[in-house]
Amino acid sequence: SSGINAEWPLRPGGDWNHGLFGCCDDFGTCIISWIVPCVTFGQNAEAAGVSSCIVGALLFFIPLVNLFCWVKIRGAIREKYSIEGSLINDLFAICCCGLCAIVQEAQQCKNSPGAAMARS
Repeated sequence: SSGINAEWPLRPGGDWNHGLFGCCDDFGTCIISWIVPCVTFGQNAEAAGVSSCIVGALLFFIPLVNLFCWVKIRGAIREKYSIEGSLINDLFAICCCGLCAIVQEAQQCKNSPGAAMARS
């Protein structure tokens, strides 16, 4: 060991911890997201620092507003964890496989170093 304390991210411009179709890597998150996606959406919004969990969950039900918020959430998660990507890539993931994108975002927030959140 070199004694150097490596900070997250280990490499700038990294990838998501789980691929877009890695939904079942965390089966619990996958099931919750498929049954009540608003819950996972709200949790992702809070973890990304975009809104509170409750507000995020409610925004999930408002057409177009939810798309705008989703793009902001996904972008904030990419920025927080130094993940390469773009607005176009985010829109593609959201529009083509939305539930997989929600699960991917949740897995990123849940499994990354420093991801534990203090709840009040």
